[in-house]
Amino acid sequence: VSGGQDTVGLRCPAHPVAIALLRAFKGGQGGVAAPSANKFGHVSPTLAQHELDEFGADGSVAMVLDGGAAQVGIESTIVDLSRLATHGPVLLRPGHVSAEAIAAVIDQLPSAPDAAAPRASGTLESHYAPHTPVAMQDTASLAQTLARLHDAGRKVALIHYSDLPPTHAGERLPATPEGFAHALYAALRAMDGKGADVILVEAPPQGGAWLGVNDRLRRAAHGSTGIVHGLLNRDAGV
Repeated sequence: VSGGQDTVGLRCPAHPVAIALLRAFKGGQGGVAAPSANKFGHVSPTLAQHELDEFGADGSVAMVLDGGAAQVGIESTIVDLSRLATHGPVLLRPGHVSAEAIAAVIDQLPSAPDAAAPRASGTLESHYAPHTPVAMQDTASLAQTLARLHDAGRKVALIHYSDLPPTHAGERLPATPEGFAHALYAALRAMDGKGADVILVEAPPQGGAWLGVNDRLRRAAHGSTGIVHGLLNRDAGV
């Protein structure tokens, strides 16, 4: 339950299906200890079908409780409250509940994690990653990059929110932090199945409301550093 640490993470869900499960388990007097419903380091599921796709083939999951599409889309915020006397509250993983929303309740803004902070889910540098390499580019340079990759014969799967030219495959997401977060993982999974050389993501705006989305994208792209340069220059021997 504690993952070998002297702290434990507790989640109190709001989803009616999760609440019904907890009430049914030991007459509401027990809890459920469980990992995320995805293989380590991979993109999190936001639909029951995602879990069936990931685990159904090897028979490791006997049943999926389908509560419908994920309401938020990215994982929950994790706050460390185990070192209040020395460090105060610490934001281990940004999510839908912002640091400002937390501060409104506890009258203190959570700080960034330090080296001694407890380990938390989803905080590896490379995480939430599909099998296809992921790269992010700002809106201003993306159209030129798409044209150069097209001229080089590369297949691009594009996740974007602005008007951009068509590519091998693409999915346009809402230009709001809530809408983008809700659709992000389903889009990554869909683009991962398009046989592209790279998944290019139009970099979202910076700022507090986009913190969770940018955190997930940065981790998804971490292991693919230099992929665009490599695709453009592979045949040139650079």
